[in-house]
Amino acid sequence: MDTKALDTLWVLLAAVLVFWMQAGFAMVETGFTRAKNAGNIVMKNLMDFVIGSLIFWVLGFGLMFGTDVGGFIGAPNWFSAGSIEHLGLTIPKEAFLIFQTVFCATAATIVSGAMAERTKFISYCIYSFVISAFIYPVVGHWIWGGGWLSQLGFHDFAGSTVVHSVGGYSAFVGALILGPRIGKYTKDGKSNAIPGHSITLGALGVFILWMGWFGFNPGSSLSGTAVDLNSRIFITTNLAGAAAALVTMIITWVRYKKPDISMTLNGVLAGLVAITAGCDVISPTGAVIVGIIAGFVVVYGIEFIDKVLKIDDPVGAIGVHGLCGITGTLAVGLFAAYGDTLGLFYGGGFGYLVTQLIGIVAVGAWTVGTTFILFKVIKATVGLRVSKEEEIKGLDPEEHGLESSYADFQTIDL
Repeated sequence: MDTKALDTLWVLLAAVLVFWMQAGFAMVETGFTRAKNAGNIVMKNLMDFVIGSLIFWVLGFGLMFGTDVGGFIGAPNWFSAGSIEHLGLTIPKEAFLIFQTVFCATAATIVSGAMAERTKFISYCIYSFVISAFIYPVVGHWIWGGGWLSQLGFHDFAGSTVVHSVGGYSAFVGALILGPRIGKYTKDGKSNAIPGHSITLGALGVFILWMGWFGFNPGSSLSGTAVDLNSRIFITTNLAGAAAALVTMIITWVRYKKPDISMTLNGVLAGLVAITAGCDVISPTGAVIVGIIAGFVVVYGIEFIDKVLKIDDPVGAIGVHGLCGITGTLAVGLFAAYGDTLGLFYGGGFGYLVTQLIGIVAVGAWTVGTTFILFKVIKATVGLRVSKEEEIKGLDPEEHGLESSYADFQTIDL
């Protein structure tokens, strides 16, 4: 098998694994929320991929990977028709397109969990369209398409910032504007726990996502012949997820007197998100350290968002993807042990760390600014939130005409 064929097969198989992560997100978000909204969650995850696939093909891919225009955006190539020879890829454009499409869908779908149980379906579809068409592709161009951040030396191998932080920032803005679920906070500001209906589904989703990450990170090498690199990425990816989960479990065991299941599951995802930026340049030992840090960040970050900022995020998406995306991006500037530029702890100085920080701030400003405008416009036009009555009854019957996502709980007239 020639190199091009092997590289293409590698990327296509990785794309399948990343696509499978969509099911993982659906299960995590469904399990961590209430049964009366299960169908709505599934539909939103489905529409992220459906809408994202189409608009990213029509517009987003060109804006992300078209010929650079001033370092800010790619020249539009409608229907992905333009050449991408300037990227120097060894795989066909179509293989690269589907791989990038599943990444785009991942960024979009992070938001659905943070805005779960109270967001209008039509409003969510509008958001999904805009982030896939414009907001995400612009960030992608800056970092992966030859834009100004890549020229500066910013490093995000598989998307701690491009995918996860963009999704996390968007989730933060959406949940902030939307407001908390009914009953989430008391009049004196105390946070009430609203348990999800199925830890089993949530755990299944986490295992699916963990599996999918072995396409997400190693697949980003775009080369099936880079055997040493790909093998190391598998190890760093796995170790970071495992270390973060262990630390999260220990922290919750100490703080809550019992090892918390849902937080530990989120700990796995926190470690995976954090290692994604530097999985190619961080050593296995460094990956464990990154995972340990992510374990602390996700526990205390989710608590801060919930209890101090009073932002209702039913699945912890802001902490997992936003805060741990930032953590992982900074970790590159500290722990990079391979490549042309080394991290601070490997004798590389502060320059790399500063570059990573510039990227974090720039992407944060862009994403927060654009999504704030987007959600405000949606709120002022079609409306962002369902009515109080709809929220209490559940989004499944009101938004989709589905009495229950679980047949055993349906009332059927015989």
